[in-house]
Amino acid sequence: MSYGSGLFHLRIKVPDRNSAGVVTAYYLTSQGRSHDELDFEFLGNREGKPYRLQTNVFVDGQGNREQRILLWFDPTADFHNYRILWNQHQIVFYVDNIPIRVYKNKSDIGVGYPTKPMQIQASLWDGDSWATNGGKTKTDWSYAPFRASFQGFDVSGCQVPTSNISQNCSSDKYWWNTQKFWRLDSVRQRQYERVKHKYMTYDYCADRNRYPEIPLECL
Repeated sequence: MSYGSGLFHLRIKVPDRNSAGVVTAYYLTSQGRSHDELDFEFLGNREGKPYRLQTNVFVDGQGNREQRILLWFDPTADFHNYRILWNQHQIVFYVDNIPIRVYKNKSDIGVGYPTKPMQIQASLWDGDSWATNGGKTKTDWSYAPFRASFQGFDVSGCQVPTSNISQNCSSDKYWWNTQKFWRLDSVRQRQYERVKHKYMTYDYCADRNRYPEIPLECL
């Protein structure tokens, strides 16, 4: 089933011990080459070293909008809640109800914004060419099999049976499209600013080596 907007929730516990190079992913994706995609990617690490959580936004097949944070808890020890809110105004990634990333709809100034119907997927895969220390720390296969656990899957979404989002997926008859969810409230905004200040380790918006000119959506 594909969705054109909604709130998507999954509880995840990621692989423990030595999980360097292993990526646990939970994401929304459309089909086809020029796809849209919204990613949670948990980047494994050596035992005792912290996981990084990477988010990414793809529009028309173009990603490279990575942000990474350190989590304020051990994601291998227990299940935690991971949510994606997607409406016509903003996309918000939440960890335990705390916003860790906001991607606003700035299509009015030429910034791409996901609009294609997307399906929900979860996976566990080998990313040792890049995931840990830029690919310098490789997967130790003597620790295999690597196991991630998923539970509490829940969706409040606008189902789209065809290849195009029907207009009603932006309708305010769906609670996640109502004005309350067009922007963060003051409490959530403070939480978000704290995460950016205290836990963010990489933001493509600030990477002048990759982007000598600041991407339009970052202004």
